[in-house]
Amino acid sequence: MAISKSVKILLLSSGGFVALLACIAVAMIFFVDANAYKLRLQAAASEALGMEVSIGGRLGIGFFPGMLLTMDDVHIHNRGKEILVAEKVRLGLELLPLLRDEFRITNISLIRPKLTIELGADGRYDFESPQAAGATLPAVALPKLSLSGGTIFYADKRSGGGFDAGDCSLDLRDLLLAGGGTDIRKDISFTADIHCGKTRSRDYTVSDLKLSADAKNGVFDLKPVTLGIFGGQGSGSMRADYSGAYPLYHVRFALAQFRIEELLKTQSPEKIADGPMDFSMNLSLQGKTAQQMKQSASGEVVLRGENLTLVGHDLELEFTRFESSQNFNLVDVGAFFFAGPVGLAVTKGYNFANVLKGSGGTSAIRTFVSHWKVEHGVMHAQDVAMATSGHRMALLGGLDIANARFVDVTLALIDSGGCAEVRQKISGPFVKPVVEQPNIFRSLAGPAIKLLKKGRDLLPGGACDVIYAGSVAAPH
Repeated sequence: MAISKSVKILLLSSGGFVALLACIAVAMIFFVDANAYKLRLQAAASEALGMEVSIGGRLGIGFFPGMLLTMDDVHIHNRGKEILVAEKVRLGLELLPLLRDEFRITNISLIRPKLTIELGADGRYDFESPQAAGATLPAVALPKLSLSGGTIFYADKRSGGGFDAGDCSLDLRDLLLAGGGTDIRKDISFTADIHCGKTRSRDYTVSDLKLSADAKNGVFDLKPVTLGIFGGQGSGSMRADYSGAYPLYHVRFALAQFRIEELLKTQSPEKIADGPMDFSMNLSLQGKTAQQMKQSASGEVVLRGENLTLVGHDLELEFTRFESSQNFNLVDVGAFFFAGPVGLAVTKGYNFANVLKGSGGTSAIRTFVSHWKVEHGVMHAQDVAMATSGHRMALLGGLDIANARFVDVTLALIDSGGCAEVRQKISGPFVKPVVEQPNIFRSLAGPAIKLLKKGRDLLPGGACDVIYAGSVAAPH
């Protein structure tokens, strides 16, 4: 089929125009000294970010796969502190606007950057300017931002916490900030994939962290989130909704076959227990402060394990001696019910290692279940029990997360029918609980607590009230 004369002219014209652009680009590579514009570029970037931007190395221009401006040894400072240093930064530029002396960025790539973020005692981040609070946000549109070989350092001066992450990569797309607002969480939208090879805090190390993020209309969805921690593999999701008057969070997480000894290393270098366990939680929280979120917490937390070893206690021997001596540190064993990831956080780990150490020996725990329902900041025991080869022990009651208090907690040795052979009630604050015999039971914060010194709360023979009918079967 013959091509019309007008189409030929159009094709030739278009081809000639593309060739002209290519020639201009090549000419810029060979004849334009980009370094002549370094000061101008530093000033423009500093004004846009509201921070001090400096370029220690040379600037270069490339033309593959598009127009590229490369910068070596880039530094960003704010209020005298270095926020970011990158070995190399590449800016993708639109060619036609450059011919009109306009600077339009299509993508930014950071090669081996180091990002340092600090939350000060005054509650302000070191990258914030003094006028940041309540300031109107500028409009931003960036098709693509990528990062490779990155390192991130974060420190919270208020809590003393923080972390560092290495071998990080980021692929962020369609970044859009409408501008004119004051809350970036409500006005920003993007999609992103994030990966960090290793993330370390003071107490634990996370490996191979991967997540996908999507933000739109004040709602941030992080899913899926996968990671390795405590020798197990975790997966989950998180939604943070900032569109309303109070932020709303929903967290789902499951950690399969993690090692309890790895978790308890955060409390003591000495081995307290070992074996594989499964953990899961499904929680919703709402509020602007940590206290508000604790008070609103609702959902479920479950910790399960089989064929575990408790170090420091020969439970069968101690239970047997109890029958004659009526002397037994029941809470030393019962403290293990709080040994899960949430339990340690709730009770704040007060001298937890000393409580669990015991006096010697080991015990085989055949079955362990710690299942809690969370309502309005209180964890209610649904099925909390464990069994050795010859005995069962259960926990009833609740933990008030928001106010750090025990709510009528009962630790009990139970018989095959689910009746209590021995029990002791605990209430009051975590740091100084109140029990039936306060002279004997001091505190979960103290070492080697004697919950039961003499006597046992035995019901008279005959029928009794069943206090446990959960999933942990009685030993044969």
